[in-house]
Amino acid sequence: MFFGTIFLIIMYLIFKYVLAWISYVNSLDARLGDSTWRWTYDYQVVGERDYSDLDDKDFVRLRRKKNKLVTLMYSIFLIMFVSFMSWLSKFLILIL
Repeated sequence: MFFGTIFLIIMYLIFKYVLAWISYVNSLDARLGDSTWRWTYDYQVVGERDYSDLDDKDFVRLRRKKNKLVTLMYSIFLIMFVSFMSWLSKFLILIL
């Protein structure tokens, strides 16, 4: 249970670090908005080709970077949730 607590604390710190990166990437372009939990596939680029980086190269690459960070954030959140449920079950067994 001790190592589970340490693991949850470390994962929480990594989660906060990834959230800080998402906030930083959001601040680089106003078109990304302030959303932390949302993928950026619905943000339009300038021009007709939305999925390639031929029309708006910098924004499309920034959007892809944010999508990777949001995916990492959701992965960490899922790992933290499963770990917390395991930790909680061990804690309940300990006190009951």
